[in-house]
Amino acid sequence: MTLLQITSLLIVLAGAFGAVNYLYLRLPAAIGIMVVALVASLVVMGLDAVLPRFGIDDQLRLLITEIDFSEALLEGMLGLLLFAGALHVKVEDLRAEWKVVALMATLGVGLSTVIIGVGFSWLTGMPLLVALVFGVIVTPTDPVAVLGVLRAANLPKSLETKIAGESLFNDGVGYVVFLVLVGLAFSHGGDGHGGGGLADAATLFVQEALGGAALGAVAGWLTFRVMRRIDDPSLEVLLTLGLAFGGYELAIALHVSAPIMAVVAGLLIGHTGPKGGMSAETRAHVDSFWTLVDEILNAVLFLLIGFEVVAVAFSGDVLLTGAAAIALALLARLVAVAVPILALRPFRRFSPGVVQIMTWGGLKGGISVALALSLPDSDWKPLILGATYMIVVFSIIVQGLTVARLATRVGREPELELEP
Repeated sequence: MTLLQITSLLIVLAGAFGAVNYLYLRLPAAIGIMVVALVASLVVMGLDAVLPRFGIDDQLRLLITEIDFSEALLEGMLGLLLFAGALHVKVEDLRAEWKVVALMATLGVGLSTVIIGVGFSWLTGMPLLVALVFGVIVTPTDPVAVLGVLRAANLPKSLETKIAGESLFNDGVGYVVFLVLVGLAFSHGGDGHGGGGLADAATLFVQEALGGAALGAVAGWLTFRVMRRIDDPSLEVLLTLGLAFGGYELAIALHVSAPIMAVVAGLLIGHTGPKGGMSAETRAHVDSFWTLVDEILNAVLFLLIGFEVVAVAFSGDVLLTGAAAIALALLARLVAVAVPILALRPFRRFSPGVVQIMTWGGLKGGISVALALSLPDSDWKPLILGATYMIVVFSIIVQGLTVARLATRVGREPELELEP
């Protein structure tokens, strides 16, 4: 199938499954589309088991292979999703929460990666470096998924900012750590024992992280300077689209972190645009456009997550290991949230329930599946992919459908800052 045919099919299915969800399931839009796609995939696999001569499962598997979920997300959709998410986060709100966000996106990512990696290595006998790769794969959270279900809970703005900011930046940091660990773990032909030097890994981390941030700031500032001289809403929307697309691809070409570039550029445009770069009409056009892009891409992304079940080789061992990995991921998330908050508690007061909400609300998403699919072939890849998929599906369906209720119950009180 051609790219246009695949894109058309995905949009048609996303719309159809969205309509089924709206009319019958009434789940949050993205979650409902994923559930319908997952059920449809399981039905197809069941029919194939009953009627193997028709090869229905093989046709679906061929379609999923043609789409290349990992490439489609990591080199296309992710940049637009992160840019759209960052565009709607106010820098003033983020500045008030920067200590929490920074600790969770750095220390939290590190703690989660180590806890999951060490635990998974102990559970499976997997080489520690490969297990750490799995740890960082299932550490990033999905900002759009969790904010979509939390909006119904009417949380304090500061808590929404923590969740959105941490999710945006831990996606970028997690992706950089993933590249470093993959280089260490699979540099000797995928045996899982690595061989890359720590100095090279540190250099790669600095190059990716700081380079991505610098590129995002420069590209965003240049785009802002051009937009200041223009008063044409359609053209300015096109400029932001060019920044998201072009900047992301330029970051990939320059071997710097494209996700961090997208986040920084989105924050800069969202912050400076209303202060002289955009008229009120342009701002309304830009907000509406990127909200629509965000919703459409998330519908397609969650559709693909539901279909990816056909790419996972499930067995009894994978199911048991995946169930244990879910508990391990929740424990790691609890530590990654609690440690930064406990470290800052002497200096500020947090609203009741912040640890519970941010732990249970740390939904995993498409980036985890994409990273698992992008791993080099090895004996451990099927187990990593199976466990990752189970964590993501559990996170989206179970946590995603219950976190708003939890937030409503424990997260109503506003936060109070203590005077320094």
